[in-house]
Amino acid sequence: MSAVIGWGGMPWQMLGLLMAIALVVSSIGFYRMVYFISIGYAFSIAAMVVALVIVAWEQLSWLALAQNALLLVWGLRLGIFLVQREWRQQSYREQAESMHGASAGLNFGVRCAIWVTVALLYVALFAPSLFAGIGRAPLPVWAQAVQALGVLIMAGGLLLEAVADAQKSAAKARAPRAFVQTGLYSWVRCPNYLGEMLFWVGNFIAGIGFYLLPGPWLLSLTGVTCLILIMLGSTRRIELAQDARYGSQADYQRYARTTPVVFPFVPVYTLRNLRVYLG
Repeated sequence: MSAVIGWGGMPWQMLGLLMAIALVVSSIGFYRMVYFISIGYAFSIAAMVVALVIVAWEQLSWLALAQNALLLVWGLRLGIFLVQREWRQQSYREQAESMHGASAGLNFGVRCAIWVTVALLYVALFAPSLFAGIGRAPLPVWAQAVQALGVLIMAGGLLLEAVADAQKSAAKARAPRAFVQTGLYSWVRCPNYLGEMLFWVGNFIAGIGFYLLPGPWLLSLTGVTCLILIMLGSTRRIELAQDARYGSQADYQRYARTTPVVFPFVPVYTLRNLRVYLG
């Protein structure tokens, strides 16, 4: 089945299908608000991969298949990790309950607005893979090289995020009330967020050879830009929470003063003063 390209170079039918999938999967957030941006996020991406592969299987190059395989692994890994973390870690269950309580007063209209907004974001994030999957063929050599580079960056980001999550889970299992400063966390304080940013930047780069008109450029760039802003905002929020929890400890103060907050080898040790309205 070939996708129909319409006004602005956009495959509107496929985008509509992906939006419907994201809305259905992320609707789990109506049960608990945090699921809009956690479990709904991960499994929405995984479900969109399945839909694209079914619709455009005959058009997918080996690089597009690799790109989508990484997206599928990313979504399934993160979704399963989040579910397991909530079941196994008391500290995270307490945090989730606190967030659920804080959002319990939101009315249905606000919840719907959040639901639609996050679904749009997930489609925008996934868009580079869509454009690569249904895009021009044969692809110029330079575009194949750029796509391969993007896929490699995605693989590196996925590995970084998975290892960081595993190291933090293991450390929290040993000492639930202590902050984590070993492994990747000795290099940066939020390596999991760094891995996620790298993953989605790689996905954006992998699609560059397929952004032939303004529409694909705008949608794809909007997705990755929002993701980076959300990750920076989330980093700031984690930093403030850890300051409140561990700020009285001298070893934490030393760790926070000497370990970059999110980018290794970049001497930025705090995002407290950053004003980000996403995340």
